[in-house]
Amino acid sequence: MYNDLKNEWLVLVSQFSSNEELHEQLWLDIKNGYSQKNRAYHNLSHIKSMFGALHSLEANIVDLPILQFSIWYHDLVYNAMRKDNEQKSAEYAQRVMNQLGISKSRIEQAYQLIMITKTHEISADADKDAPFMVDFDLEVLSREWPEYKLYTQQIRKEYWMYPTPIYRKGRRDAMKHFLDRTFIYQTDIYRSEKEASARENILREIENLR
Repeated sequence: MYNDLKNEWLVLVSQFSSNEELHEQLWLDIKNGYSQKNRAYHNLSHIKSMFGALHSLEANIVDLPILQFSIWYHDLVYNAMRKDNEQKSAEYAQRVMNQLGISKSRIEQAYQLIMITKTHEISADADKDAPFMVDFDLEVLSREWPEYKLYTQQIRKEYWMYPTPIYRKGRRDAMKHFLDRTFIYQTDIYRSEKEASARENILREIENLR
């Protein structure tokens, strides 16, 4: 898995820099960040899944490299007890992309795409690739039940520090928030192909949390 992802990274970063030593160091930072022991779900497997989703819809993306950077860095900083993970991750991405000489406007694009993963809601003036960022991050919600169940177990491991009653209430509230929306997914293709499955899974999880 690491080799495939590393190649993905090198293809991206080589578009902006010829410094192979820097490319390697940035890759190690990514790999080490996503391989921390506190990550049962928010790890390189999640990143790989998002890229798998992206590859099937690449033709629809307006600024592919910026969406790719956003995927790479959106969970790089992750602590289940903090509420500023997205901001810290977005700021980290800013520093890296500045090192690579990427324009300020595109760095800002990536910053906003990463911040969207905090709420998974987009505004009318959001970047045109924002719906895809949301949907790729939430794709797991629509999987077959055994995979969805594994995802919920992984999330529970990341929140191990919370007693079961507190965790269950918090998780129920978070997942009900998705059900209260008109749509979970933001793109037409995900709404038509995955929305129903995601809602069924969430309802089943909530029932199991009682």
